[in-house]
Amino acid sequence: MTVTPPDDPPPELAAIAASWRPRSSEVTEPVTAGPAQAMAGLFDQPAVAAVAGDVLPPLWHWLYTPDRTAQADLGADGHPRDGLLVPPVPGRSRMFGGGRAQFHGPIRIGDLLTRRSHVAAVRLRRGRTGWLLLVTVRHELSVAGQARALEEQDIVYRQGAAPTRGAAAGAAEAGDADDSAAAWSATLTADPVLLFRFSALTYNAHRIHYDRDFATCVEGYPGLVVHGPLLTLSMLELPRRFAPGRPARSLSYRLHRPLFAPCEVVVTGAPDQRGASLRAGGRGMPAACTGTIELARSRGS
Repeated sequence: MTVTPPDDPPPELAAIAASWRPRSSEVTEPVTAGPAQAMAGLFDQPAVAAVAGDVLPPLWHWLYTPDRTAQADLGADGHPRDGLLVPPVPGRSRMFGGGRAQFHGPIRIGDLLTRRSHVAAVRLRRGRTGWLLLVTVRHELSVAGQARALEEQDIVYRQGAAPTRGAAAGAAEAGDADDSAAAWSATLTADPVLLFRFSALTYNAHRIHYDRDFATCVEGYPGLVVHGPLLTLSMLELPRRFAPGRPARSLSYRLHRPLFAPCEVVVTGAPDQRGASLRAGGRGMPAACTGTIELARSRGS
């Protein structure tokens, strides 16, 4: 069944897009070795940042300075009910859409990391099955007042659950690639245990990642949803493993469709002089996540 969105957005979404501008937030905490060691174990890799002075791989700062919402302040879906940077969309569902990052300097074990966050943009978009509110949140990461990274995340909100999520997930086929022809490749088994461990590491209580009944019966997915950030970090494992002497300068990535567990995630990369094009998805399936990373020519350049 084809769902035709109305010509005009719901008045609640239009009002939020026009006037919702929350204040910024700031969090500071030490970068300890434990979370980084746990993330390396998640990827079945040796600990890459284990002692003071070791450098975190790109975007592993996601393991630090999370929003630690009190249990009483969570909504039925596991997300904060009224978070500072969460729009007041009635009966909302939330999707991670992608983002961009610039890396200005290393974040090391032992650093005192500060994250300053604010809403950079709020806009409406008419999707295939209804109107969407797109929120871009900008994060500024610094150590002792010195910039380390500038990151933007695009979060997509919908008023109510989307109809026929399973069918919509496979509709478009952007980003297809021949897995066997890739210069860089790796695989990751996304099962409920892996999803639970990643949720715990990133303090993400969204129930679509570990509560199958909620994911299927409430949100309308065909199974547990593999985290968008997990797919992104799995793509970044490729330059880390195959080009270890070339630190990341910038990254742009996009989530195209959900991927459902259990599945084998195939991650591929096509390196070039500037960096690499990256892709993650189920074997033989359209890409769930694609990205482009720019790498320095060598460490220190």
